[in-house]
Amino acid sequence: MSQKIPLTILLAALAGVTGAQNRAPDFRVTRITRNLIGTPEFNFTGTQTYRNDARDRWLQVEVEFSAAPELTDELTFKYFILINGKLLSGEVTHVNILGGRELRSVIYVPPRALAHIMGNRPLTANAVENIAVQLLQQGAVKDEQNLLRARPQWYASLPAVTGLLLNKNETPFAPLYWDRYAQIKATGR
Repeated sequence: MSQKIPLTILLAALAGVTGAQNRAPDFRVTRITRNLIGTPEFNFTGTQTYRNDARDRWLQVEVEFSAAPELTDELTFKYFILINGKLLSGEVTHVNILGGRELRSVIYVPPRALAHIMGNRPLTANAVENIAVQLLQQGAVKDEQNLLRARPQWYASLPAVTGLLLNKNETPFAPLYWDRYAQIKATGR
């Protein structure tokens, strides 16, 4: 015996499925950029000052993202940076993220780590082979993007070197551009 489903119920159900499929994601990585930048210099008194080596450069990887919710308690960005055949991995956790576009996260590779990875040769643009960034909420991947086109999770089969990537608060850039980046979760609290 067959039952007939009223047409209005069927159309409402199909509209709900279509609406769910067309809904924009809550979080999206929209852009990844890389820059080689010098160490900031600060003037102060009370002790001997030292000059930075002008040749030393930090690799700065900046991620632009969007968040649809009005407020998000916590988001984690996992960074995978392939330099000179070596995969560096690290993460930054941001808190109190207000919804909007053009939100940013950043991570750094310090000059001495770059020198080690490059075998004391200068870093060139071609040495940074690719960068992938995963955006996670409560451990679930919400989005993933690559700097250059690549197969999904190209980094998964490579052995990763950890501990060389630093969040902004672990660098001399910490006091700079407070309003440019999402708030970083304090460690050890």
